[in-house]
Amino acid sequence: MATFLYTLGRFAFRRRGLVTLLWVLIVVGVGAAASSAPTPPTEQFSMPGTESQKAFDLLEEKFPDAGADGATARVVIRAPEGKEIADEEPAVKKLLGELGTAPQVAGVADPFAAGTVSRDGRTAYAVVSYEVTAPDLTDEAHEALTKATDRARAGGLTVEAGGDAVPIEQTVSGTGEQVGVLISAVVLLLTFGSVIAAGMPLLTALIGVGVGVSGITALGSTLGLSATTSTLAMMIGLAVGIDYALFIVSRYRSEIAEGRAPREAAGIATGIAGSAVVFAGLTVIIALGGLAVVGIPILTKMALAAAGTVAVAVLIAVTFVPALLGFAPRRVLAVADRRLVQAKKPLSARKLRKSEEKAAKLAARTKPALSTRWASFVVRRPLGVLLLAVVGLGAIALPATKLELGLPGEGTMATDTTQRKAYDLLSDSFGPGFNGPLTVTVAGEDAAAAGGKVGAELKKDGNVASVSQATANKAGDTAIFSIVPKTGPTDTETEDLVKDIRARAAALEASSGATEILVTGQTALFIDFSQTLSDALLPYLALVVGLAFLLLLLVFRSVLVPLKAALGFLLSVSAALGALVAVFQLGWASGFFGIEQTGPIMTTLPIFMIGVVFGLAMDYEVFLVTRMREAYVHGTSAKEAVVTGFRHSGRVVAAAAIIMISVFSGFILETDDLVAMMGFGLAAAVLFDAFVVRMVIVPAVHSLLGDAAWWLPRWLDRLLPNVDVEGEKLQRRLHSTAPEGRRSSPEPEPDLVH
Repeated sequence: MATFLYTLGRFAFRRRGLVTLLWVLIVVGVGAAASSAPTPPTEQFSMPGTESQKAFDLLEEKFPDAGADGATARVVIRAPEGKEIADEEPAVKKLLGELGTAPQVAGVADPFAAGTVSRDGRTAYAVVSYEVTAPDLTDEAHEALTKATDRARAGGLTVEAGGDAVPIEQTVSGTGEQVGVLISAVVLLLTFGSVIAAGMPLLTALIGVGVGVSGITALGSTLGLSATTSTLAMMIGLAVGIDYALFIVSRYRSEIAEGRAPREAAGIATGIAGSAVVFAGLTVIIALGGLAVVGIPILTKMALAAAGTVAVAVLIAVTFVPALLGFAPRRVLAVADRRLVQAKKPLSARKLRKSEEKAAKLAARTKPALSTRWASFVVRRPLGVLLLAVVGLGAIALPATKLELGLPGEGTMATDTTQRKAYDLLSDSFGPGFNGPLTVTVAGEDAAAAGGKVGAELKKDGNVASVSQATANKAGDTAIFSIVPKTGPTDTETEDLVKDIRARAAALEASSGATEILVTGQTALFIDFSQTLSDALLPYLALVVGLAFLLLLLVFRSVLVPLKAALGFLLSVSAALGALVAVFQLGWASGFFGIEQTGPIMTTLPIFMIGVVFGLAMDYEVFLVTRMREAYVHGTSAKEAVVTGFRHSGRVVAAAAIIMISVFSGFILETDDLVAMMGFGLAAAVLFDAFVVRMVIVPAVHSLLGDAAWWLPRWLDRLLPNVDVEGEKLQRRLHSTAPEGRRSSPEPEPDLVH
C-alpha cells in the first residue's frame, strides 16, 4: 500500500497540471449535473417488513381513492376567552371561504358540519385538502394560507395551523459550515505558520465536499436523497477532508525539513501518511456502510451518501494534495523553515551526519514540545492517568441512562411555531391522544361487520379515549377505523396500547370473523421505527466493530491494539451520548448552546452517531498509533515508541481534532433539530475521543502493555497479508537506493516558487 501510494504521490507531484485538470473537469461535470437536477424530495419514512408498513401498503391497494397524496393543513380555531366557537361562526365561515378559494386547494371541511368541535365548545379545527403533494405547493399557496390565518387572528380568533401543507421554518442556513471553515482556517494557520499550507487542506476539503454534495444533488430525485442527507454528508465530508489533507501536508513538511527533495517528499508523505488516510477512510466508510443492515431506507441513504463523500475526500487527499504541493513545494513551510531549507545545499553523507549531530545536540538543549512532555508524563504514571480518564468519561456518560428516543414531529417543534401551537391547542381541547390516532385495518369477507365488532371490543380498553365507526372499501373486504388513545403519541402507555392490540389480534380475529387485523398510523409507524433500530443495534455493532477489528489487525499487525481501540470507542461514544442527553433532553446548559426546545433525542441519532463516531475514532487511532508502530518496527522500545509517536503526530492530531470539533460545533447553530443534535453529538464525541481516549488512554495502555501491545500469534502473522501502512518496505526501498539513506532522489529538483 505505502509503495503504491508513494508512486502515486510522485506521479501527481510531477504531472500536477494533468491531475489538477482532471479534478477541475470532475468538479465542473458533477456541478453541471447537480444544477440541472430537480429539487430534492422531502423525507419519506418507509419501514419494510413492519406491521405499520404492511398496513399502509394494504390501504393503498384497498382504498385507492382515499390515498393521502395531496397535502393537508389542519387549521385550529379557538374563540376568545368567555365565548364559544359557535358565537364566532360568521368569522369562522369567512376564514373557511378564504381558505377554500386559495390556490391549489381541493376542499375545506367545515368543522360545524363535520363535528370537529371540542366538548367545551371553544375550539374547532378545519382540514384543508390540496390538489398536490406538499413539495409541489407553490409559494402563492403557502402565502394564501398564512394571510388567511393572520386576518382571522386580527379579528380576535386564535388560529394556528399544522400539517404537511404548512411550511416548516427549520432550514439549513449555511452558517454552520461557515463558522467551521473559519475556525479551521485559524487553527491551520497557527499549526503551519504558512497561508499556503493552511489553505491547501481547506481548498481540497471544499472541493471534495462540493463533488460529494453535487453528486447527491444530481442523484437526489433518482435515489430519493433529501436535503438533510446533503447536509450530513457536508458535515462529515468537510471534517474528514480537512483532516486527511492536513496529515499529508504535515508529513510532507517533515520530510522537506529532513532534507528530502520536494518530489520525493511528496511521494513519501503520500505513501506513509496517505496509507493511514486510506485505512482511516475505509474505517469510516465501513462504519457508515454498515448502517444498511438496519433495514431503514432513509438511514441507509444518509449513511451511504456520507460514505461516498468520505471516499471522495480520500481520493482527493492522495491525488490532488500532492499535485498542489507541486505548485508550491517550499511555500508550504513556515517562513523561518523555508529560509533555512532554501539556504541549504545538497550535503555529502559526511556533512549530513555532522549536521544531524549538531541538530541532536541542539535538540538536547531545547525544551521538548508539549506533546512530547505530555507523552513522557503519561508513560511515567500510566495507571493513575488511565483510571482518572476512565472514571471521568464514565461520569459524563451517566445521563445516557435516562435516554428517551422520539422522532421529529409537530409536538417536538419550538413552542413559538404555529405547528407546535396547533398541536398544543388540539391536545388541550381534544385530549393528548388526539395528535396520535391509531388506524386499525380489518380484512375479511364482511369487513364492516368485523370491524364494528373489533372496534367495540377495543373501546373497552382503559387507555382508549374513543373509537370511530368502521368504514369498508367498495369491495367490502377491508375496513378501517381510528382509535384515539388517552395518552400522547410519545407516551409509553400509547406504545403499550399498540403492542396490546397486536398481541390480541389473533383472538380478535377469531371472535369477529376477520382474517387479518393490523395497526398502523404515524404513531404506530414511529413505534415500529424505534423497535427496528433497537433490534438492529447489536447486529450492527457486531458487524462494524468486527470488520473494523479485522482492518486494524491488518494495519497494526496486533491483536490488542484493535481491541483497545474498540473499547476506547465505547467510552467516547457513551460519554458523547451522555452529554447529548444532558443538553438536548435534560436541558443542562441548553441556554449556553442556544437550544430553545428540549425533548427526546431523535430515534435515528444514536445508531447513526455510533457509526460515524466509530469511523472518526479509528481515524485518530490510525494516525497516532501508526507513528508509534513506525518507530517500533524501526527498533525503538515500546515505551519510547509512545513518546516518538506523540512527538511526530501529537500536535497534528490535536489540530485535526480541533478542526473537526469546530466544523461539527458550527452546525449546532442550525435550526434543523437533527442537524443541531448531530453537530453537538459528533463534536462531543471527537472531543472525548481525541483528547481523552487517544491522548490519554492510548499512551497509558501502551505503556502498561509494553511489547505485548504489538503481540501477534505467529500462525496469524503468516496468514495476514502485509499491507505495510507504516511504510517499512518503502523505507527499505528508499534506503537501498539512497546514499546513507537520507537523500533518496539523486537528481536535484528545482523549487518552482521562490
